[in-house]
Amino acid sequence: MRIFTFALVCLTVLQSTFAAESNLTTPSSSQIILPTNFKPPQVFKNTNLVRSVNLEKGYVKETVNVVIENIDTNPQDEYYVPFDDNVVGNVGGFEVRDKKDTTRPVFLSELVEYDTYSPTQFYRITFPEPLSPSAQLTLTISYHLLSSLSPLPATIKQQDKQYLQHTFSTYAPSAYLTQKQKTKIKFPGVDIPEYTGEPERQGSTFTYGPYDNIPAGSESLASVRYEFTKPIIHATSLERDIEISHWGGNLATEERYQLTNKGASLSNHFSRVTWQSTQYYNPPVTAIKALNVPLKIGSLNPYFTDDIGNVSTSRYRSNLREANLELKPRYPIFGGWSFPFRIGWDANLKNFLRNVKGDQYVLKVPFLEGPKMGEGISYEKITLRVILPEGATNVKFQTSVPIVADSVSQHRTFMDTLGRTTLTLTAVNVIDESRDADLLVSYEYPLTAGLRKPITIFLAVMAVFTTAWIVGQVDTSIGKKS
Repeated sequence: MRIFTFALVCLTVLQSTFAAESNLTTPSSSQIILPTNFKPPQVFKNTNLVRSVNLEKGYVKETVNVVIENIDTNPQDEYYVPFDDNVVGNVGGFEVRDKKDTTRPVFLSELVEYDTYSPTQFYRITFPEPLSPSAQLTLTISYHLLSSLSPLPATIKQQDKQYLQHTFSTYAPSAYLTQKQKTKIKFPGVDIPEYTGEPERQGSTFTYGPYDNIPAGSESLASVRYEFTKPIIHATSLERDIEISHWGGNLATEERYQLTNKGASLSNHFSRVTWQSTQYYNPPVTAIKALNVPLKIGSLNPYFTDDIGNVSTSRYRSNLREANLELKPRYPIFGGWSFPFRIGWDANLKNFLRNVKGDQYVLKVPFLEGPKMGEGISYEKITLRVILPEGATNVKFQTSVPIVADSVSQHRTFMDTLGRTTLTLTAVNVIDESRDADLLVSYEYPLTAGLRKPITIFLAVMAVFTTAWIVGQVDTSIGKKS
C-alpha cells in the first residue's frame, strides 16, 4: 500500500503551468528517476529558516520561509526538500514562491524518485533562472499533510472532549546546512495538556528554537496533544461531474461523496436521548451535524440524496448576494462513521462559458465546490469529469490544482450518436482551500456538431413515422380480397 501511494504521488506535477499551449497532448505529470546513490549536492545553505505549523483544522498546514544562499562556485537552479517515505504519500499542495516577489509565478516542483524503498524521498524545486554564486533567494514553501493527526485516546464517550496528537521534528526537513531556524506551532485553543521539548509558549502558539548550525537531514522528534472537539472531515472519494448543454444553455453539476469522520470513535453505543438533550445548548461535539455548501449565485434546482433516496433535511437559500445549500445528514456522523451521499444543482451556462472566436469556446468553473466548514475538509482522491457537447474537439485545460492523471473519452447519453467528449481529471491529497482554484477548459465546437443532435432527433422521429406508415400499409388479413 505504501508503494502504491508513493507511486501515485510520484506522477504529480506540483504546479500546472498556465501556458496557452497547455493541452492533453503534453504530459501533465512526470516521474524523474535518479541514481540509487543520489544525495543532494551541498551547493546551498539555509542562512535563516522559519517554519510555521498550523493545527487549527483537521489537517496539518506547513509554511517554510527560508533564505538560501548559493555556496558553490557555479550558478545553481535545483533545490531539494526531503520527506520521510511514510510521510511523502500524504503531502499535497506543495508550492514554492519567491517571497520577495509575489508577482512571479510559482516555481516548478516535482517529486523525484531514486529508490522506492529508501527512507527519504525528495521534492525538486527548479528556479526560473540559476542563482549566482554567493547570491541569496528567499523562498516560501507551503504544503499540507493528510492523515498525520491521530485521536488520543482513540475512543471517547459521546460528550467527552476530543484530543489529537501530532508527532513532528522540531527541525524543518532540509537537505542542506541550516545556520539558524525555529518552528512555530499554532493550535486551535489553549488546552494543550501534553507536549515534549521546551517550547516558548504564548497563548495558543508554541515556538521551538532558535537552533543554530543544524546539519542536513537532522531530526529532533517531538509530539503535542491538544484539544480538538470538532469532527475530522475526510472524503475518501469525490466524483464530480460537470455537464454542459449548449442547446439548453445549462450547466449541470453533480458531486458524489464517500464522507467519513476520522475523529475518535465512541467507546459506548450511541445514545439518541443524550444527543437530543444536547441540542438545546449546542455544545462542541466531534460529530458531523450539518454541512454548509456555498454555491454560485443563480444556482437552481439543488438536490440532496443518499443510498436510501431523497434526504429532506436540507435547506436552500438563494438571493442576489448568495446561494447556500445547508445539508443535514440522516444521523450525526461520529468518529469512524461514514455517510455516502450526492448533491447536484443547475446553473445558467452563460455565466461560465465564453465564445472566444468562431467555433472556439472557453469554460471557467471551480475545480472544487462542495462543503465549506470551519474545521476544514480533506480529500483523498478527486475525480472530475467535464462532459462537453457531442462533437467537441481539441480539448485543452489549465488549473493550479496538481493533476495525477488526465484523459479524454466518450460519454454516451440519450440520443447521442458517437457520445459526448469527456475530459477526466484526477487529483489526490486535496484540501478545501482548493475551492479558490479555477479550471479552464477550451474546446472547439463547430456548427455542424451543434446540429448533430437535432438532426438525429428529426431523423429518429421520421423513422418512427415512416415505419408506422409502412406497417399500416401491410395487408394482414387472412381471407382473399373480394
